[in-house]
Amino acid sequence: MNIVNEKFRHRHAAHCESGVAASMLTHHGVPISEAMAFGLSAAMAFAYLPFVKFAGFPLIAYRMPPRHILKGMVKPFKMRFHFETFRDPATGTRRLDELLAQDRVVGVQTSAFWLPYFPEDMRFHFNAHNLIVYGKEGDDYLISDPVAEDPQRCASDALQRARFATGLMAPKGLLYYPESIGQTTVTAEAVIRAIRKTVRTMLGPVPIVGVRGIRMLANRVAKLDPGEKLSLNYAGHIVRMQEEIGTGGAGFRFLYAAFLQEAAQVTGIAELAVLSERMNEIGDGWREFALKAARMIKGREPFEPKRLAEMLHGQAEQEKEFFQALKRAIA
Repeated sequence: MNIVNEKFRHRHAAHCESGVAASMLTHHGVPISEAMAFGLSAAMAFAYLPFVKFAGFPLIAYRMPPRHILKGMVKPFKMRFHFETFRDPATGTRRLDELLAQDRVVGVQTSAFWLPYFPEDMRFHFNAHNLIVYGKEGDDYLISDPVAEDPQRCASDALQRARFATGLMAPKGLLYYPESIGQTTVTAEAVIRAIRKTVRTMLGPVPIVGVRGIRMLANRVAKLDPGEKLSLNYAGHIVRMQEEIGTGGAGFRFLYAAFLQEAAQVTGIAELAVLSERMNEIGDGWREFALKAARMIKGREPFEPKRLAEMLHGQAEQEKEFFQALKRAIA
């Protein structure tokens, strides 16, 4: 099988799902940035989920769950997405080949661990990595992975293994593509609606979500025993979830800041551009927290859980004030 969608153009992005959404929509005549896809889907969030384990530790998320960004494109662009999963790998592979033969570009969910073009030291068992398949030459699929600077090639058996990995958030061969798009421009109404939704998430009453979730994590960190190895591993897990799993805490904040810059132009609300700068500062704060924690974990500074907890409480307060101001700006 040799087929390549010559019209498709690879685009490098900060995060896989927002990058796939932006590339896919742009390919279908709706030119949007990754930041706009992220913000318009109201994907910015925080969640501390002690009852969901990732590598033996609580799941800490800095964005909404997988597929939220893709599904968030439906209303603003009056579109229909087709999602399809499979019971067995062979059927899933045949279906992907059928769609490529129809000259479609196809989004797929994979495990980053089984993608051979990932450097070995960057592979980890994360089953919600999204990418686009835009062709096939011989036994190699042509891949547009948003986190890669250039297009990639992936052998058929390797991609099949990545699509059908097991474990938390198992992709089950998920593939998807737009069936129809009824709106080709971003409206002020859609932007404001998305901002309101994000504000509700971050300032909501659920203890494990939003600002309250950051505070709950801070309280947990404050109780860590500085003399226990498990405490160091816990702190290391927080840093990995923030900086290595996808775009991470700071990265998502920078992405949302870029969205607010565009939102100011679309809505005519100048205050959104000012708030964009504040969100960049919040992202800097998350990076400073990760750096401090990493230095403690590596023994370059004394391990002080209470100091890390103070920094997290500071981030919570900053985000509370920010989203309160954002709420006022769009009122």
